[in-house]
Amino acid sequence: MSTTAAGTTTLTDKQQRILRYLRENGRMKTYFKSRLIGDELGLTAKEVGANMTAIAEGNFDVDVEKWGYSSSTTWKVSV
Repeated sequence: MSTTAAGTTTLTDKQQRILRYLRENGRMKTYFKSRLIGDELGLTAKEVGANMTAIAEGNFDVDVEKWGYSSSTTWKVSV
């Protein structure tokens, strides 16, 4: 990942897809499981979890917080 002049992080394709998914669905829902995001986007839960960190640490209009671990990591999302 690289940083642009505006201070935002450039995301990979997978990260952009996850961020787009969260933006589209985060207004109707607060908690997301990595497994279910992966099912929707054709990714594994592990891929989602590994890429959510960049979104959580980035400067985006979506706040992401790791929330729970039962049967797949759960993420609290605020749009």
